[in-house]
Parts: sequence; structure tokens; C-alpha cells
Amino acid sequence: MEILEILEVCLKYLVEIAILIFEYIGVTIIIVSGIRGCFNYIRRSPDTKLILAKGLAMGLEFKMGSEILRTVVVREWAEIGTVAGIIILRAALTFLIHWEIKQEESGHEI
Repeated sequence: MEILEILEVCLKYLVEIAILIFEYIGVTIIIVSGIRGCFNYIRRSPDTKLILAKGLAMGLEFKMGSEILRTVVVREWAEIGTVAGIIILRAALTFLIHWEIKQEESGHEI
């Protein structure tokens, strides 16, 4: 029984570290995309909206990955409900951003 407890603790720490890494990567991508978006807006680049949307979508993908990993370590139904709600909201945002990217790309092809 002791080996199972050790493995469970190791899994918990591994997942917690991975969650933090994914969160930091996602936040970094969103910040860098926002800064690039500001510079492109100042330069009046026609691709500003598309570049910003792609960066936001990528950042949200990493943050959603961290939330999915978080489901491994939650123990109560209330926590599972909260994490599920966050995943649903981030998935909806990602879907909307991808839809906007497709609309913007199709507008540039004309």
C-alpha cells in the first residue's frame, strides 16, 4: 500500500508542475501576442486582427491543457464542476477565436 501512496504523491507533484508550466506558457504567448498586436496596430498592419487572434487562440490552448490536467488531481465534485466550467468557457472562447480567424482569412482572400 505504501508504494501506491508514493506513486500518487509523485503523480500529484508531476501534474502540479505541468499545470504551472502550461499556465506560464499560455500567459506568455498571450502577453507576447498582445504586444505584437499593439505594434502592428500602431503600424496600421492589415493583419493585426488575424495575428492577435492566432496568438490568443494558441495561448488559450495551453491554458485549456492546464485545466484538463487539473482534473487529474481534483478530489471533490464541486472542484470538478468548477474545472469543467472553466474548460467549457475556454473551449467556447477558443472556438469563437478560431471562427473569427477563418472569417478574417476568408476576407483576405477576396
